[in-house]
Amino acid sequence: MGSPADAERSIDLGLEKAVVLVTGGTKGVGAGIARVLAELGAVPVVCGRNRVADLDCEFVSCDVRDADAVDAMVAGVVETHGRLDGVVNNAGGSPFALAADASPRFASKIVELNLLAPLTVARAAHAVMRHQDGGGAIVNVSSVSGHRPSPGTSAYGAAKAGLDNAITSLAIEWAPRVRINSVVCGSVLTERAHLHFGDDAGVAAVGATIPMGRLAMPEDVGNAVAFLLSPLAGYITGSTLTVHGGGEKPAFLAAATAGNPM
Repeated sequence: MGSPADAERSIDLGLEKAVVLVTGGTKGVGAGIARVLAELGAVPVVCGRNRVADLDCEFVSCDVRDADAVDAMVAGVVETHGRLDGVVNNAGGSPFALAADASPRFASKIVELNLLAPLTVARAAHAVMRHQDGGGAIVNVSSVSGHRPSPGTSAYGAAKAGLDNAITSLAIEWAPRVRINSVVCGSVLTERAHLHFGDDAGVAAVGATIPMGRLAMPEDVGNAVAFLLSPLAGYITGSTLTVHGGGEKPAFLAAATAGNPM
């Protein structure tokens, strides 16, 4: 079977005309999420530092690390559309840097972008959602790096682990008006995949280590996000949904001499 991103969408997730803010939505995973939401009839509003060419969605410039800018962005979305139904905290990432070689400032910036900024956006969204009919839903795009060793991106992995822990508390604080969940992503094929995996051969080699036989596409993540935003997930909050194609085969299977066919 092909990717779910290739399938015709025939299920109504109840997202028609839902206004959804997607941070970091101009490229990569964020752009894939925005495309899925648009195909489902939602109204994605994407934010980033700079607009990109050929962007089909409404764009708002914002540095999500700036609390005042975040408050202004959320207020602007509500002023334009009258409500804010969903938020996808997707902005984030980290270059490869060994902990012994990276500066303390580098680690602080990575944690600020991947942990503190999503919490800032979630707080601003909650302030709106808790007062509107139907409440709202927030989905954080997290990573398997927060649930397994993350050499070369240790600050990033720690930040994502913190983000996934935070939803368990916020889900209790904000229920029942606002739901908050995480999508925990594995390796995703984006325009920046070569920075972590190398050339096409490297990407293919990494894909071969995944039980599903390939890296995720941005739309695979978008499908999971759309579900968690939708009324079908109306009783799901404080949860993590793992989208990693089955994860990574344990290293001992390749090292063992027992001859077991795996």
